[in-house]
Amino acid sequence: MAYWLFKTEPGCFSFDDLKKRPHMTEPWDGVRNFQARNFLRDTIKSGDQILFYHSNIAEPAVVGLAEVVRDGYPDTTALNPNAEHFDPRASATKPIWYMVDVRYVKPLRKIVTLENIKHNPLLADMPLVNRSRLSIQPVTATEWLIIMTMAGMDEKVTGQ
Repeated sequence: MAYWLFKTEPGCFSFDDLKKRPHMTEPWDGVRNFQARNFLRDTIKSGDQILFYHSNIAEPAVVGLAEVVRDGYPDTTALNPNAEHFDPRASATKPIWYMVDVRYVKPLRKIVTLENIKHNPLLADMPLVNRSRLSIQPVTATEWLIIMTMAGMDEKVTGQ
């Protein structure tokens, strides 16, 4: 099992939106960065745990926990000319872009703001702190536990 931070703008798709989906599950589509795509296609697996992060708001923060429930598969929005994330270079035989399915687990007891993360020296190596613009970022097990502590969560691993 691995740990990840998935960024989203809550005006586009929020943690509450995920909770309202059937079975609280949704494809994580529309990723159009090759490094993040490679994570989705090659590395992220069912059972991996997710820090759900709201970005591009007044106080960006980790707000909840989710989990991956389906390994990477071709992003169908790239093939649909009417979809926001259509890519004319993609085809059924050469999909280019990938997605995973994620499921809502629970909100954090206390949100963990970007400012709180930046001020914790134990989290200084997180991509989030180092101005990574990637929408999907790896999180180490140690970073995960620190954020769980900051959030007032007793659980070491979600989904249990």
